[in-house]
Amino acid sequence: MRQDRIGFIGLGNMGARMTRRLVDAGIAVLGLDRDPARPAAAGAQTAGSIKEVVDFADLVMLSLPDSHAVESVVEGQDGILAHARAGQTVVDLSTAAASSTIRLHGLLAARGVRYIDAGISGGAAAAEKGTLTLMIGGEPEAIEAVRWAFAPISSKALNMGASGAGHTTKLLNNFLNAVSLAATAEVMVAGKKAGLDLHQLLDVLNSSSGVNFATLNRFPSIVDGNYLEGGLTSKLMTKDVVLYIERARELGVASLNGSGPLASFGLATALGYGEMISNKVVDAIGDVSGGIRLHQPQGDRA
Repeated sequence: MRQDRIGFIGLGNMGARMTRRLVDAGIAVLGLDRDPARPAAAGAQTAGSIKEVVDFADLVMLSLPDSHAVESVVEGQDGILAHARAGQTVVDLSTAAASSTIRLHGLLAARGVRYIDAGISGGAAAAEKGTLTLMIGGEPEAIEAVRWAFAPISSKALNMGASGAGHTTKLLNNFLNAVSLAATAEVMVAGKKAGLDLHQLLDVLNSSSGVNFATLNRFPSIVDGNYLEGGLTSKLMTKDVVLYIERARELGVASLNGSGPLASFGLATALGYGEMISNKVVDAIGDVSGGIRLHQPQGDRA
């Protein structure tokens, strides 16, 4: 496998940042996106079709919104399956349904193409720094053969098992992320209404049993009006929770805690925050709790 070039499909919020890391590592990247300006903005060459991407490199990476988009790119009339050649590898960095991933793995394997699912975590900041965590599923030898491509974008790349294991792990992680973010948002609105100093409240939480990723890494900025733009939107968070619940159903696991984050991020979407970063869920909860905002705009301060 040539280790100096990669085809990359989907250069959105995360894909563009990963592409930039690959390019800066000296790898030639041919990118394809619905927005034809995105590949060049990320430092990549611009492809005009999936066929061009597949013809360009032995390794093709995908970073797409959901399984429907992945299936369209792989199985579409002019998709990867139509043009792939034996010996190629496709790495899916999307957040996708494990059942779809496993099915696509089988279709591509029949053509002699390796398909690896690699869920990512860390958000936009980690993507820019190349410190993402990768949760990988697929054959061990296939994964080892592409670790050179993971190195510029991640600080941790863990083989979680067979096909679908990476995307399953990603859904488990994202569900906990959704629960902690939604629950902490509710707690912070309650703290604001109670007249508590929010930085002191966070200090208590972060040294007590309520500590979580949101209290440690999100709300110290949010309470000062910095929503840490660039991460997962409320619509995408809702999609991930739904995927988790469906995966739990497939595994025969009772999902008793799915309703909370579904309601919270569904509320955010209904109130117009759907395309905004999911941290805005705190404003949605604040809206229905009396118009509460955690931070006070500069002009409103005494």
